[in-house]
This record gives sequence, C-alpha cells and structure tokens, in this order.
Amino acid sequence: MSIYESAVPAFLQILGSLQGVIAKAEAHCETRKIKPEVLFGARLYPDMLPFSAQIQIASDFAGKTCARLTGNELPVTPDTEQTFAELRARLAKTASYVKGYQPAQFEGAEIREIRFNAGPNNPVTMSGQRYLSHFALPNFYFHATTAHDILRHNGVEIGKRDFLGLG
Repeated sequence: MSIYESAVPAFLQILGSLQGVIAKAEAHCETRKIKPEVLFGARLYPDMLPFSAQIQIASDFAGKTCARLTGNELPVTPDTEQTFAELRARLAKTASYVKGYQPAQFEGAEIREIRFNAGPNNPVTMSGQRYLSHFALPNFYFHATTAHDILRHNGVEIGKRDFLGLG
C-alpha cells in the first residue's frame, strides 16, 4: 500500500467521523441543557489535554503529516476554536486541505527524511515510512480516540460505529 493510500483515506475517514461526534455532542448539550464549555474543557484525567485540544491536535496531525510527507510548507492552524461549529469548521478545513493532495505528490515519501520536533527541545529525524507508521498515525488516532472517549465518558451517546464514521 502506498504512503498516500495509508494516510489520506485514514485521515479523511476520521476527520469526518469527528465532525459527526461533535454534532452529537452539541445535540447532547442542547437536550440536557449543558453548557458547551463543559465538554470543551472535559478531560479523562487532570493531566490530560481537554476535548477541544484533542480535536485540534488530531486535525494538526492530519494536515501537517501530509505536508511533511510531500515536502510542502506546514499549514498554520491557530487553536482558537470556542464553539462546536468552530471545531467542525476546523475539521472541514483540514479535510479539504488533505483532499487537495494527489497520490503523485507522495511519490518517494517513504524514503524522504522527515524532521520534526517531538516535544520541546526534542528534534527527531526519520524516514517518511517510519514517520507515518510509528509517529503520525498513532498520534492522530490517539487524539481522535481520546476526543471520542471524553465525549462518551461525559454521557454523549456515541460508540465505535460513530468513531469509524458509520454511525
């Protein structure tokens, strides 16, 4: 399977499913008269990032991974979302950005040297194949799953089918 086939469809599937779970979270808040900020700031544990940050980071991994693998400039995405609509718009913008890539742009990506920071003062270099399979996709799925789990933990009626975009 090519780098394009491994990355782009996976990103698009989950970016779409996250839009769906956010819509269910918004409906949950409206039905139960819960302020949206409650879910935006919800965490699974005090030292973990809140729901809104999990969505932002998943979005960043999708867009920035495609840019790194193709040798393009990284998209700039400030973390300013404060409503469900703004989070959905961010995901839609990222999906549009990812859809703009063509398979030919990923040619040679598996051996392209990818340089990035894995945290402050921790520069890392690895091949594109290793970057995608050992860093980017695991991080993308981690943050998407954590966002899903935060909502589920807070009573939003979502499940695996929603995570997969089948709900």
